[in-house]
Amino acid sequence: MQILRCPVQLQLLEETLRNSLPATLPVLGTVMTVAQGNPAAHEVLVDSWPHFSVILTRLRPEEHKDPRDYYANQLSVFYRDEGALRVLLGGTEAVSRARAFQILGMQEGLDEAVREVAGARGLQVK
Repeated sequence: MQILRCPVQLQLLEETLRNSLPATLPVLGTVMTVAQGNPAAHEVLVDSWPHFSVILTRLRPEEHKDPRDYYANQLSVFYRDEGALRVLLGGTEAVSRARAFQILGMQEGLDEAVREVAGARGLQVK
C-alpha cells in the first residue's frame, strides 16, 4: 500500500472520487481533510497509483492510544475490485490485527469479505 501525501495526487483522487458518489462517500471526506492540511492526523492509502483498486483511510498508527478502542481505529474503504479488497484485508499490514477496528464502506460484498478473511484467520467479527 502506498500513502498519498502529495497535494496534487490527493486533488486528483478527490476529483475521481466525486465522479463515483455515493459509493465513495466513506473515503471522500478523509481525502478532502488530508488535502486541506490534515488536522485530524489521518492518512490515505491506495494499492497503486494512479490506477488504484482499493482506497483505505485511517488514523495514523502513531496516533493510536488504546489498541482496544475500535472507535479510534476506524477504517474507511472504497474498492473497485473485491479481490483487491480481500488481499488488503488478509495479506497486508495496512489493517493491523493487533488492534480492534471498524471498517466503514457502502459497497455490497464488504461485509462478506470481512467475515471471510476474519474467519480464515480465526478472528471474531461483531
